[in-house]
Amino acid sequence: MEYKDYYKILSLERNADQAEIKRAYRKLARKYHPDVSSEKDAEERFKEVNEAYEVLKDPEKRAAYDQLGGGFQSGQDFQPPPNWDQGFEFHGGGYTEADSEAFSDFFESLFGRGGFSQNYGRRQRRQYSAQGENTYARIAIDLEDSYRGGARQITLKHSVLGPDGRPQMQERTLNVKIPKGITEGQQIRLAGQGEPGIGGGKPGDLYLEISFNPHSLYRTEAKTVYLELPLAPWEIALGAKVQVPTPDGPVKLTIPANSDNGKRLRLKGRGIPAKQPGDMYVVLQTVTPPANTDAQRDAYRQLSEAFEFNARKWMGG
Repeated sequence: MEYKDYYKILSLERNADQAEIKRAYRKLARKYHPDVSSEKDAEERFKEVNEAYEVLKDPEKRAAYDQLGGGFQSGQDFQPPPNWDQGFEFHGGGYTEADSEAFSDFFESLFGRGGFSQNYGRRQRRQYSAQGENTYARIAIDLEDSYRGGARQITLKHSVLGPDGRPQMQERTLNVKIPKGITEGQQIRLAGQGEPGIGGGKPGDLYLEISFNPHSLYRTEAKTVYLELPLAPWEIALGAKVQVPTPDGPVKLTIPANSDNGKRLRLKGRGIPAKQPGDMYVVLQTVTPPANTDAQRDAYRQLSEAFEFNARKWMGG
């Protein structure tokens, strides 16, 4: 997937105000409109211009896009950085069904299917209603927070248009109760923390979608937790009793003799402690010690002679 520099597409500086963005769009849209343009790549350029304007005209999309920074070049390989949109309060504003096929994979990765607004839906069209709209944000917690639950303070950012017509970031801090057993993708609802109501009406709600911070030991799939456990060759071959870390505290684990590298051992109910707890799987990984001394090299030679083992026999080697 290629990175798109929306400012470059519209021939703008990154600090352009909303009036400059609108003028640049109108000029280029007229130039590349397929019905009137004689440019050979008019249709493709017209799509690019519309996509760039879709992002830069919307203060929320623009502020989110700007969070990626200006260190990327148009056309370079790109994947959104992990948790790039954490803590950004979003009010909707995805694209319509009519637009969805016109925009690039880059746009979709940030704002569309599978991206920034995937679970947040499109902005509802304003109708006469006194109730404020709901707002949405993603927050990242530690895996251990899901095991323990408890209160946490979070800071959310959202964009507003400043007096100069450029997006400005504002922050607010909230106290949030993390439910024990929450999994990635689940939402916490904070009643009354969305947009203010109109004419004294009820405010909307704030929905926080949960993701987990990267962990040095564990990875998760839904309620299941995985740990890769390093073992010496003799522990794999002879079996052993070892202490294994879990997010809920260490446990003793018996390694069966002659286990295969990659074998999974299940710790029932040691996954995320939801209403129906998940399991934890310990994946056995053989770690070969280096042979740095004469004695260590001799030990490996003796192993070679004792086993007459051909690791590549299945390959015909």
